[in-house]
Amino acid sequence: MPEKTIITSESSNSSPLNPSSSRIICHVCNKQFSQYTCPRCNFRYCSLPCYKSHSVQCTESFMRDNVNDELKQVRSDDQTKTKMLEILKRFHEEDGGIDSITDDDDEGSILPEEIMQRIMNGDEVSLDDLSLEERKGFQRALASGELSKMIEPWDPWWLRASARTISLGRGGTQLVQCVEEEEEEEARVVSEIPRGPDTPLISLSKLSSTNPSPLLPIHLIDIVYSYCFTLRIYNGEWQSDSLGSATMVLSVSSVLGHNAQPETIKEVLSFCLEQTCSSAYKNLGGGLKFGLNLVDDVICLLFLGSGAIVCLLCDLQRLIHGAILEVKSSSGRDLKKRLKLAERKVFFMMCWVNEQSCEVWQALESSVRAEKNSVVELNGVPKMKKTDQFRKGGGVVIEEIE
Repeated sequence: MPEKTIITSESSNSSPLNPSSSRIICHVCNKQFSQYTCPRCNFRYCSLPCYKSHSVQCTESFMRDNVNDELKQVRSDDQTKTKMLEILKRFHEEDGGIDSITDDDDEGSILPEEIMQRIMNGDEVSLDDLSLEERKGFQRALASGELSKMIEPWDPWWLRASARTISLGRGGTQLVQCVEEEEEEEARVVSEIPRGPDTPLISLSKLSSTNPSPLLPIHLIDIVYSYCFTLRIYNGEWQSDSLGSATMVLSVSSVLGHNAQPETIKEVLSFCLEQTCSSAYKNLGGGLKFGLNLVDDVICLLFLGSGAIVCLLCDLQRLIHGAILEVKSSSGRDLKKRLKLAERKVFFMMCWVNEQSCEVWQALESSVRAEKNSVVELNGVPKMKKTDQFRKGGGVVIEEIE
């Protein structure tokens, strides 16, 4: 179809979308200037109504692709449905006076067949759909942790094979970005890892007029531990509650949440493990064993090197930034201030990490591993004397960034 163009002499009409003075008329209405191009047929159009009417083949194909993509995320095989049914029956048998329930006899089940079918079909079910007895059974299952068996365990991204192939440029940005359809598998692998910085990181010499503190490697361990702790507690889905996730990071990290400046790896691990074993996180799976597994996570990330740590810190920065957006300025002024300070510290640390050599990570990994072995030998969290508590104030470790 020949394109209708209008030549204008007014330079003010030019824009990034239409940099030249030659402008093309919409191929659908033939009235307005076209601003967009259909990615499937290169048809020029001006608005959403014109796009919807320009080609049924294009629009139906677009919708079909979206539906197919959604269906790929849904697993509704017989094995999954059977497992779901067994779990529902098991926790609804509590206090029901039933010795056993088979697939052929569901009379004793507290949950009605209609509700169970809706759940297995993926339909939404609220507490208002349940009777008083059913609500009590659900709350008992929630309190006992029985419902956690229905959640598929999260596989941390730093333990996946793709984490060993992270490649970042000199400025910390991603070297490879898959855009072609035939590279779908490569794109999937890249998406397993948190996205790195969108723009090149700033050089430390431009961020600070003084040399970086020698304590930064120690403080990095604290920050990495708090990130791994939070992601494991949230099963990898911090986006579901950015504010809650960020608050958890601040509570576990002495550097980000308590303005502390630990001077040894022992101090860092002692504080982190004490937080993990505290009553606040006992019901969430906390404890010494969980804490030692988190130390293994830190060791793994140090082994992976700068690329993985930069991606981690970039993801942590996004987490904190999301929390800042959720805080209400009227009631959470102090929390918002703490979050903004933590965000600046994470960014500074990211710039520092990006400039370190692999030798730094090898030495730090060995030191953390040795400290973990000493904790295992003691069979408990190492206790610090009062004189060993974290130093606050003093020299500048992570400078403020305007």
